[in-house]
Amino acid sequence: MGFGKIDTYPVYVEPFHVDYTGRIFMGVLGNHLLNAAGNHSAKRGWGIGDLNGTRHTWVLSRLSIEMTEMPVQYDHINISTWVESVIKLFTNRNFAITRADGTPCGYARSIWAMIDMETRRPCDLLSLYEGDILNYIVSEEENVCPIEGHGRFRFRDAQLVRTIDTYYSDVDINGHINSIKYIEHILNLFPKDAFKNGIRRFEIAYKAESYMGDRLSFYQQAVSEREFDIEVRKNVTEGNAGEVVCQARLRFN
Repeated sequence: MGFGKIDTYPVYVEPFHVDYTGRIFMGVLGNHLLNAAGNHSAKRGWGIGDLNGTRHTWVLSRLSIEMTEMPVQYDHINISTWVESVIKLFTNRNFAITRADGTPCGYARSIWAMIDMETRRPCDLLSLYEGDILNYIVSEEENVCPIEGHGRFRFRDAQLVRTIDTYYSDVDINGHINSIKYIEHILNLFPKDAFKNGIRRFEIAYKAESYMGDRLSFYQQAVSEREFDIEVRKNVTEGNAGEVVCQARLRFN
């Protein structure tokens, strides 16, 4: 105890963190969001370092980022994060991305599960540490996150557009393919000109883990001229559709 419920972390947009338009890469922004979440949890005894001692860890289940304007090279921004709600197996965490003067440039919503590192199955958050996590839920008045929630995906005519191998640099401390790596691989499906006006919204739902050596196949379908759904499956072979590891929706400006 002793900490408030909302933390704010400063971020400086380095030149090597931006794309050819000068805007921050969505993957880099995603990493900053996850770092903010990790720091917020660690200060309250719910960080990965503490949890690993009892063979638990956090895994990201859903992430939706919506930006009115992407930060650009040399910008100073702030990322605020807080816990919106906790149910038995999942916790909802929100983010606000603001400029140095306090004006908002985007928001994000996320859903997390805590898993047992041996069984890889979700744990009951309300039974751990005597339900201490409930102490950090913000009130409705403090919870300002005006973007829509996580959507549903319906794949009807998605076409295979790319298959890639996975390597050392794709793997994170949990031993599986890093959640942000999926975002980067998905964005790489699109031509350079698609990003000239920036990204309005990116959302992703993680369905299963994949590991180094798995082959990832990317299926794409258009929702509209500027909006696309992507489904990622692992180890697709002839006669085997593969297991879905994540689904995403990307909306360009």
